Amino acid sequence: MQSPLFAYNDQQTQDRWSLQNKQMLRVQLEGHDDILARKGTMVAYQGLVEFDAEFQSNQQGRARAHTGEGLDLMRCHGQGTVYLANLKQHIHLVDVDQEGMTVDSSYVLAMDSSLHHEVIAVDSLYGISGSGKYQLNITGRGKVALMTSGMPLMLQVTPDKYVNCDADAIVAWSTGLRVQMQAQTHSSGVWRRRGSTGEGWELSFMGSGFALVQPSELLPPQNAQIGSGLAAQYGMGQQGARGQNQGNVWS
Repeated sequence: MQSPLFAYNDQQTQDRWSLQNKQMLRVQLEGHDDILARKGTMVAYQGLVEFDAEFQSNQQGRARAHTGEGLDLMRCHGQGTVYLANLKQHIHLVDVDQEGMTVDSSYVLAMDSSLHHEVIAVDSLYGISGSGKYQLNITGRGKVALMTSGMPLMLQVTPDKYVNCDADAIVAWSTGLRVQMQAQTHSSGVWRRRGSTGEGWELSFMGSGFALVQPSELLPPQNAQIGSGLAAQYGMGQQGARGQNQGNVWS
């Protein structure tokens, strides 16, 4: 049999974590150092690999119920190679160190099981009010695979140069950054998404670190949900974006 399809064969590498292509992750398991992956994202595997549901503690369950933020994970362990993908999202590998990373859980594909993750209230830490106030804080040392809709933009934040990002486009940022939520319009127009501009709430990052932005203000259409309440009506965070753009699932 002959076909151009055979050009897309397995990319051999000695790296434990690698990209098979922009939209597929390849992880080599060697009987130790399990990985945690988003449930249902395995597209293929080779070798003796097992997949188990990851236990969720009572504290994690309560946090998920209260905030809506959290991860539905499975544990991948054994000896072999696992291929992961989700809705053709672009995948990016990040080395997490002592600095830590704050991320919207919707954009996490997989991580080393040695990493610690917990839901944090961003508003209580940094004085933010409005939606998007609960995020996932990942600490420790290890790899995290993030997903974006299209190729992202990595913005460096320095003490003399802060960065503003649309609250619906931000994917992740350095945990040590100071964050403020704002809408640069007068109070009578704040509920109109900056009047007729279509722009709503933004996050302002200050300090030293990074902010990762995707070229889309929505999740993939299969994950799109219509928001509810004031935050959804007026474009505060992802629920607001989905509520504002019900008929426009791609950006």
